[in-house]
Amino acid sequence: MTENTNSTTHFGYQTVPEGEKAGMVHGVFTRVASRYDVMNDLMSMGIHRVWKDAMMDWLAPRPGQRLLDVAGGTGDVAFRFIGRAPSASAVVCDMTESMLVAGRQRAEAEKLAGNLDWVVGDAMALPFENKSFDVYTISFGIRNVTRIADALAEAYRVLRPGGRLMVLEFSQIPNDLMQKAYDLYSFNVIPVMGQIVAGDRDSYQYLVESIRKFPDQDTFAAMIGKAGFGQVKYRNLSMGIAALHSGWKI
Repeated sequence: MTENTNSTTHFGYQTVPEGEKAGMVHGVFTRVASRYDVMNDLMSMGIHRVWKDAMMDWLAPRPGQRLLDVAGGTGDVAFRFIGRAPSASAVVCDMTESMLVAGRQRAEAEKLAGNLDWVVGDAMALPFENKSFDVYTISFGIRNVTRIADALAEAYRVLRPGGRLMVLEFSQIPNDLMQKAYDLYSFNVIPVMGQIVAGDRDSYQYLVESIRKFPDQDTFAAMIGKAGFGQVKYRNLSMGIAALHSGWKI
């Protein structure tokens, strides 16, 4: 993909040159890597685990499938996928090496070493051949990508015909009053929690802002369809705090 060096994008609520965003996101996740799993549990009160289980329920992993989990960080989704289909294999791809290192140090990684690979890579330029995976997942990562359309195009490229895309991402609550209440919690509690637990308020301020900048459910579903995927559907989780989007390479 050709990058326009004059283009800008958002980094949370900041407007930044497109060419700088990836490095800024990399810095965020490098700083939070060692406390990432703990913070996920605290921020969501453990509900992110329920959402990932719901993702697996809809995916229904099958024996022998090959998964690519992009922005897979510490391996949560890949571990679940192989746990549901022990003869399956998975590649965890993330642009932040320290996240992958944290994942490899988890106990599950040792047990699944024969089925699991860890690769540093960019969602917009994946280091994999065409038509090489049965399933592509990305959880809480696509909102951090500089050009979402490029990431979706890459997902389509690396999937085999009949392959499936599934995206788990924070989304919008279709109720203004409830959305305002959630915003109050997000902006007033999560950055403070990040300061206390991870010693990094700014990174968690960015993460909260990035959620608000991500397209709503219908807009994102249209983007998936525009990338070439068929049978695009979504399911709201926890009233729309998060959403699962599914599409097929037909």
